[in-house]
Order: sequence, then C-alpha cells, then structure tokens
Amino acid sequence: MKIFKTLLVLLCVGVTSSAIAAVFPLGQSGDDLIGAVTNTVAQEGDNFNTIAQRFDIGYVELIEANRGVNPEKPIPGTVLIIPSRYILPNTPRQGIIINLAEMRLYYFPKNTKEVWTFPVGIGRQGSQTPNGVMTVIEHMDHPTWHAPESVRAERAKEGVEIPKTVPPGPDNPLGEYALRLSMPTYLIHGTNDNSGVGRRSSSGCLRMYPEDIEKLYHAVKNGESVQVINDPYKIGRHNGNVYVEGHLPLQEVQEKFANIDKVLEKNLLDLGGAQIQQSIDMKKALRIASEQQGLPQKVSQLNEISSDSSKPKTQ
Repeated sequence: MKIFKTLLVLLCVGVTSSAIAAVFPLGQSGDDLIGAVTNTVAQEGDNFNTIAQRFDIGYVELIEANRGVNPEKPIPGTVLIIPSRYILPNTPRQGIIINLAEMRLYYFPKNTKEVWTFPVGIGRQGSQTPNGVMTVIEHMDHPTWHAPESVRAERAKEGVEIPKTVPPGPDNPLGEYALRLSMPTYLIHGTNDNSGVGRRSSSGCLRMYPEDIEKLYHAVKNGESVQVINDPYKIGRHNGNVYVEGHLPLQEVQEKFANIDKVLEKNLLDLGGAQIQQSIDMKKALRIASEQQGLPQKVSQLNEISSDSSKPKTQ
C-alpha cells in the first residue's frame, strides 16, 4: 500500500486544484469509471474538514486515501491524495443513487450523458439511513427544522437543549434547501455544519455541502427515483481493464461483508460472468479491496482473457 501511494503521488505531482468538478461525462456503454485522482499539499491551518470541502469530497474518503496522516492537523507540506476517481455503482443509471459505504451520491440527469457526484453525510450507527428505493416528493426552500423528539432526548442526555423548531437561518441544521423523500421522515438537505458531510453524522437523513444541495435541488424533479445501496466493494470496467475499489464496510454490516473473496466473486459475476472472473488477478483484487483506500485500481485486462474461456490465461 505504501509503495502504491508513493507512486501515485509521484504521478500526480504538480496537479493541484481549488475545486474538483462535480459533473463528469459518461463514457461509452460498459465504461464504469469517472474522474481522476489528484493531490494537494497541506497548508498551515488546514485540516481534513477544510480540505474535503475545498475539493468537494468526504471526510472519511480523505482519511481512507491518506492513512497515517493526522486529520485534525496534517503537517504543512504533506502531499495528500484527493480520491476523486470513482467506479460507478453497479445499478441502473437513473435518478439519484446513494452508496452508504462510500458516503457518496450519484445523480444521472435525464436526457444527458453525464453524472453528478457529491459526498454526503449519512445516519449514525443506531440511526442508520435505510436501504431501498424511494422518490423525491417535495422541494423545501429555506425549510424550518422540526426536531424529532428522539434527537431532543438524545441531546438532552448530553446537557444540550434542542428547541422543537428552528426557523430558516444560520442555525438551521437543514441548511437552505431540502428534498423530501417518499419515506417522508428522510430528507436530502444542506447543513450549517460542513464537518458532518462525508461521515456518519445524522439521524438518518443525508447531508450535503450547501453549494452541492443547491445545485442538486434545482436540477432534480419531484418523482425522480432515489436508490440507497450499501456496497463497500465496487468492480467496474474502463478502456478494456477491470478495476476494484474498496471501502471500509459500515459497522453494522461488517459481518455481511467479512468474506471479501465471496463478495468479489459475486460482483465479478454480476459485472460480466465467468469470462471476466477468469481474467482477474484475484490476489491483487483481494489486496486492493482489503486495503480499503477508496481508490480504483486495475486488476486485469479484458483483452488478456484466453480464447479458451475455460482456462485462465497464464502470464
């Protein structure tokens, strides 16, 4: 992992940015990768919250890609990986798709060949964001927050009194825009605390940076689908290659994903059947998945598949 990280930084030296575009063109049919990995250099006063918002990525994503760096006070001059390359979720590309494992939202606007992607804050353990398919049913401009009694009781135990309602304004935890879902207690909304984006920070709703929810709010229509999945190990294709991307499974489903080899085998079969499965360097795929860096890495070339699909190609 350390060698890979060093090589990646060397390849990206000189690439800096003050913002990463949230909109990416979709490749040809069968192409599952978007974006590009870049890097930045930590400055005096930086922390992972400020860097994550600067590059429109999530806090946990930044931690996964930069193991061993102090997220609260990275040493000035440290070269940090910005993990802004993604394998698209293996599900129909329509509406909004939210992958809880990577704490990331993907939006596929109708009648376009592009995808928008943003980091999201998700439900804390015990207040999990539910999996499933919903729809957007309401747009809420400058919403009033009606604090759930469970939240008020929980914070009261900490000595914090939460009012029953909070009007629009800088103290409103919903921010300026919210999308109500067909499971009506759940919202996709902004925030007045950017540190909650890209981590487990909510009571089940989905938090976005203010500039991201504003963009999404004005693009999404009522009735569009919202699919919530939980897939820590993604596999995809790009330019004749197969890639693997691994994230740390959420605590409450870690047992489900304990046998990474079985998970990868199933995902490979879903991607393209036994022929693709035979082309994979499984040892490398398992290593990449288990490192959980959130960085797509190549594990095979499809054009290396033997003409005799019953036998894996020897090197």
